[in-house]
Amino acid sequence: MTTIRRTLRRPAMLAKTGLSRTTAYNLEKAGDFPKHFMLTPRCAVWDEAELEAWLESRRQTALPSVAGPDHTLRQNFPGRGKAKVGMGVRA
Repeated sequence: MTTIRRTLRRPAMLAKTGLSRTTAYNLEKAGDFPKHFMLTPRCAVWDEAELEAWLESRRQTALPSVAGPDHTLRQNFPGRGKAKVGMGVRA
């Protein structure tokens, strides 16, 4: 008996993984995310079983935390400073 494999289009894949389009594209390009295939010339889909396996592997793998930006190096502080004349703000 043949098992029917379910595929997900981009909006469903993004909703299931919680990723943005750019992040999913970058992960796929790096080989760290399941590859899509073209169902029609304009319809990209992902295998749901492959996405489930990827999600499960991410749950099992502890990812290293990433340090945030060093704000002491910042040279520009938007919103702080003198009001600019002609920008709808009174001095």
